[in-house]
Amino acid sequence: MSTRSDSVTLRFLAAPMDVNTHGYVDGGKILEWIDKAGYACAAGWSGRYAVTGYVGNIRFSSGIAAGNMVEVEARMVYTGRTSMQVVCTVSSYNPQKPERIVNTQCLLVFVAMDSEGRPTPVPEFVPYDDWSRIEHERALTLTGVRKEIEKAMVDQVYTDATEACRETLRFLAAPTDVNWGGKVHGGYVMHWIMKAGQLVAERWSHGRAEAVYAGGFRFYRPILIGDLIEVDARMIYSSGSEMHVSVWVRSGDPRGRDLLTATHCIIVFSARNDDGDDVVVRPWIPRLPEDRALERHAVDLIEIRKKLLRTKPHQAETAPETDNG
Repeated sequence: MSTRSDSVTLRFLAAPMDVNTHGYVDGGKILEWIDKAGYACAAGWSGRYAVTGYVGNIRFSSGIAAGNMVEVEARMVYTGRTSMQVVCTVSSYNPQKPERIVNTQCLLVFVAMDSEGRPTPVPEFVPYDDWSRIEHERALTLTGVRKEIEKAMVDQVYTDATEACRETLRFLAAPTDVNWGGKVHGGYVMHWIMKAGQLVAERWSHGRAEAVYAGGFRFYRPILIGDLIEVDARMIYSSGSEMHVSVWVRSGDPRGRDLLTATHCIIVFSARNDDGDDVVVRPWIPRLPEDRALERHAVDLIEIRKKLLRTKPHQAETAPETDNG
């Protein structure tokens, strides 16, 4: 009888070094935790090394303070031939006041790899309770919307012909950044993206900015130890308190000339005052053709993503002990 598990739950206290300069755990650190839990679930189900292909539809609803108990639950909801879709739910509470708060929930896509680094088949996952059946159907819905978004992204151009607020971080990938497969953790890449995006948002707003939504991290190629990494973030749209920042990660041999695209994501930040309330920011009014095109692209993505609201996310309950192999 198979003992394959379809879920993993990580539990730990948020440490002081996890907190940012504003006094809370930011989205980048939370995404690191999500990626680790999701990987553990995918590797446990497939029995293989797995690579992160996509992390998406991420809504950050509340912050996490140092000393809070954090639970990151990852549950398998769908499998393709070589891919696995995992729902991660992050919740937290003060140990002295155990009222649980759901901080975020998102979907991750992993691909199982064989010893030669090629995609390999995975065991089929069959939903077995109400929650997994609902999330199984939701995964299919998200797949369709994701393809629609990717189609909208194909013709977009990002060059230096811009007047947008923009920041570029450059550094080398360190040995401490890699996972068991010798590639840089997807969670670390997402953390870098969030940091660069926040830098642009706070420069534009001249104050505090918090991530409220990430439309989808797309992973195109792995990053290796010693690679030169370039994280390029630029404003593409603003509305009220919201700032939409597109971030590209490129990497390659520092001795070469060309860096190749590794990851891309558009993140929505909200300007906040010291009390955590939304504040209106100065509008970004693009003038150059490329900037105007990217503003239209951001508006198109907002309309496409409204389809995701038709299916409400569900907080995962503790999975029963059962065999699903």
